[in-house]
Amino acid sequence: MGSIKRENMAGNQRILLFLFVILCIATLIMAGFLIFLGYKALGSGSANIADKTTSTQVLTSITITISPELSATPSLHPTQTIIPAPTSIPTPSQTPTPKPLVYFFPVQPVDVASYAHGHHDYPAVDIFAPEGTAFVAVTNGTVDFVSYEDRWQPTIDDPSTRGGISIAIIGDDGVRYYGSHLSSIAAGIERGQQVSAGQVIGYIGNSGNARGIDPHLHFGISRPTFPEDWEIRRGEVDPYPYLRAWEKNENITPELPEGG
Repeated sequence: MGSIKRENMAGNQRILLFLFVILCIATLIMAGFLIFLGYKALGSGSANIADKTTSTQVLTSITITISPELSATPSLHPTQTIIPAPTSIPTPSQTPTPKPLVYFFPVQPVDVASYAHGHHDYPAVDIFAPEGTAFVAVTNGTVDFVSYEDRWQPTIDDPSTRGGISIAIIGDDGVRYYGSHLSSIAAGIERGQQVSAGQVIGYIGNSGNARGIDPHLHFGISRPTFPEDWEIRRGEVDPYPYLRAWEKNENITPELPEGG
């Protein structure tokens, strides 16, 4: 009986040893399988990471490609604030300093002219000079009136035609200057034309009711009214003191009567 027990015990030990070996083998197989699964999972994760990296690169490439086209359009983000561009403040324009007025003696050259103070029954001066002597614009201005023809008839003696060939300008100083009894008007001169101080506008003669009298310029100063206003145009302000000043190259502006 004792030997039978020992044999049974030895058999049990062999069974246990066999089971242990089987368990160890199974453990090794399970461990190998788990290691295989781990490597596979790691490989799959690396592939996903690579795919994500590739996707990110593609998106980055797209962003880099389109960003120059959208750079002109401002993008708004919650943390950004649009600051308006500074507006330039206009500086007040400076008023240009007016140029001083320049005056010329109306007959040029001056040394061929002679005149005296006083006239008939209204303010004016007759300046005597050889026929054809230049009559010039006293100052810068605009031609206001021109009579190219001598339409005066002694039998009618119309006061509006007594000046014969004549011209008037309104200076930039607001004063009207009138010259009559001319022999002709300078070429190209017409009503509304701008003229400069010293510019030739006519030539001395004895047209109108100065026929038979020595050539001279009837010179009158007045306020501007209208071109056909011969009664004011012929003379309203005594020219003599201004002629004396202009003869000496003194730039003196005539004073018009109050209300003129």
